[in-house]
Amino acid sequence: MIFAPVNGYYKNILKLSLPAIAGLSTQMILSLVDTAMVGRLENADYALAAMGLGVIATWALVSFFSSLATGTHVLIARKFGSKDYTGCGTVLNNSLMVCLVIGIFVAAFALTLAHPFAQFFAADKTVGFYAGEFIFYRFLGLPFFLLTVSYRGFFFGIGKTKVFMFSAIVVNILNIIFNYFLIFGSFGAPKMGLAGSGMGSSLATVCDCLFYFTISTLPSYRHKFNYFKKIKIDFSIIKEIYKISLPVSFQNVFILIGFLAFISISGLIGIKEQAASQGIFSALFMSLLPCFGFGIAVQTLVGNSIGASKKKLAMIYGFETAKIATYYTFLLGLVFMIFPELILGIITTDQSIIQVAKNGLRIAGFAQIFYACGVVLSNGLQSAGNTMYVMFAEVITNLFIFVPLAYLFGKVLHLGLTGAWAALPVYILSYTTSIYIKFRYGKWKSEKGKN
Repeated sequence: MIFAPVNGYYKNILKLSLPAIAGLSTQMILSLVDTAMVGRLENADYALAAMGLGVIATWALVSFFSSLATGTHVLIARKFGSKDYTGCGTVLNNSLMVCLVIGIFVAAFALTLAHPFAQFFAADKTVGFYAGEFIFYRFLGLPFFLLTVSYRGFFFGIGKTKVFMFSAIVVNILNIIFNYFLIFGSFGAPKMGLAGSGMGSSLATVCDCLFYFTISTLPSYRHKFNYFKKIKIDFSIIKEIYKISLPVSFQNVFILIGFLAFISISGLIGIKEQAASQGIFSALFMSLLPCFGFGIAVQTLVGNSIGASKKKLAMIYGFETAKIATYYTFLLGLVFMIFPELILGIITTDQSIIQVAKNGLRIAGFAQIFYACGVVLSNGLQSAGNTMYVMFAEVITNLFIFVPLAYLFGKVLHLGLTGAWAALPVYILSYTTSIYIKFRYGKWKSEKGKN
């Protein structure tokens, strides 16, 4: 598949990325619907502000371990590119074992810290209580989530992104249903408010794990990759998974800590501004999640190419995928800049929140145009083994540029929420430039394809 002539590059990219984008888009729809339901609760200001803290805080921990999908994805993509199919199955076995153990341990630890963590970051005690409830119920499904992480890495690595697409469609529909029942107490379910969103997501995660397990038992996969046969721990594989994944883990955490700090800065400006920032972040999912779909495609294509010792092809796929992703974010960025009130109206009916958020969404719409190139090429660098560089690029541009500038503009200079969001384009342009230079001129093309 990956050795097609030039006119086949886009076909291969879209064949992998479109199902991934479709699956991620259902998560985007879930996020918008979930935020819209929470935005219609009593005390929507507090609920949306708490949801902003809860979602980002939850992702901060979940993302640290969900990056195990990256290590699994990259190793399997390389082995698949070199036609080592049994090796793909061995990687999956070890990834599943590691994720199960970590999931149980981390869930038990996180449940005890949910409320203290939320209160520490919340500017208001009511917001902290709601956020703590959301985090607690969301972490109940963590062990099942990490098992799905391993399965995703496997199916991404062998180029079967449609499996992820079908999983996401089914599971996110169930998630919306569960959330509706538990948020509003419909059809005899307990009325849990924001906490019901966390519980509904955990129930949906259990269903997702069952879906992947069922697909993995199909003979067409079991016979080709020989997983679940003679299962044994291979520490060399586990080491390789962690060697690739750990920098990505820290990168994800730094991203989310940065945005958590930004939400907290918004709370220092005002509760209304904190709720508005959550609305802007929810709207940005419409562009960022599909970008991650292109990232999945380039990670597979670069990994396959490296496994087949074709690094020039890997570089071509990186840049061509970045071009396609940028076309998408450009068009959607224009919509955000021209019709911010329309986009925000999908998320909340509170006109005061919409008015506070609209200028911030315009700024975010402009900035995210340039983010596509950074996301895609960073995934290409991760697949090539440059995970440490990508991590440091994120740390410097997010924590040392974005967060301080947001505080300076928004709080110190009294420019309000619009001033705080003005720091975003500086962060995005700095990050994308550093990633582009490394992908274009870095030494990864002349090094061995291992991390």
